[in-house]
Amino acid sequence: MDPRIAVVPGSFDPPTLGHLDVIRRAAWLFDQLHVLVVHNPGKEAMLPIAQRQSLLEQSIREAGIEGDVVVAAWSMGLLVDYATDVGAKVLVKGIRSQVDVAYETPMAIVNRDLAHVETVFLLPDPSHALVSSSLVRQVAGLGGDVSPYVPAAVARFLDTGARDL
Repeated sequence: MDPRIAVVPGSFDPPTLGHLDVIRRAAWLFDQLHVLVVHNPGKEAMLPIAQRQSLLEQSIREAGIEGDVVVAAWSMGLLVDYATDVGAKVLVKGIRSQVDVAYETPMAIVNRDLAHVETVFLLPDPSHALVSSSLVRQVAGLGGDVSPYVPAAVARFLDTGARDL
């Protein structure tokens, strides 16, 4: 039997506890999970991709997330190209609201059409349902405490003044 491989893509700018919740549950569902930090041309990033990747690796390790989890970055080409390259047949997306469903559905259909890659939506734990990276960036940028919303590694990093990057 072929291993069940999935990709959890996102900008992760910065990683949140909601992201970790989705990663933990997806790691339990699949034999191998690729957490993929992607460049979103529609957003101005607070953190460089390499920093987001490093923070994710540290956060996953500190959270004790078990399984075969690979953290990688992808900034050129289609997401389904990465999925195909690693043998993934599934993309996992966390959705918080109807707005996320409306945004993600057309992409899921196109990804299936382009590469026969299915998309699975995971609902967040209710305690994380209203937190987005955008909200965290805004709070951090104004000097607020983001520790209730992000992994400890991210909170430590942002607390050092790195939010001024």
